[in-house]
Amino acid sequence: MSDLPLQKRTCIPCEGGVPSLTREQAAALLRDIPGWGLAEGEPLKIERKWKFKDFTQAIAFVNAVARIADAEDHHPDIAINYSRVTLTLWTHAIGGLSENDFIVAAKVNAVSP
Repeated sequence: MSDLPLQKRTCIPCEGGVPSLTREQAAALLRDIPGWGLAEGEPLKIERKWKFKDFTQAIAFVNAVARIADAEDHHPDIAINYSRVTLTLWTHAIGGLSENDFIVAAKVNAVSP
């Protein structure tokens, strides 16, 4: 892993065949992305929730997330419930967490209100 802050890193394509992060590795990386936590269940995933003033603000945020996800070619699961947004990140190709999940989370935090 790089010494650069997560927000300054770039996602590396993951085609599978590499091990997913352990719970301990994930816990260490979580310290660098405030507001995020491990989602319940398996495989390991990270998740964060936001509450906005209204639907329009929630959608504006989701659009900002979409631009980040497309630039990194690493896409979160997104749930929108009127003014509430939940993002869940995990690397489907390896069935768990990779550094890419934490990179996208850090970049999302940078645009988060």
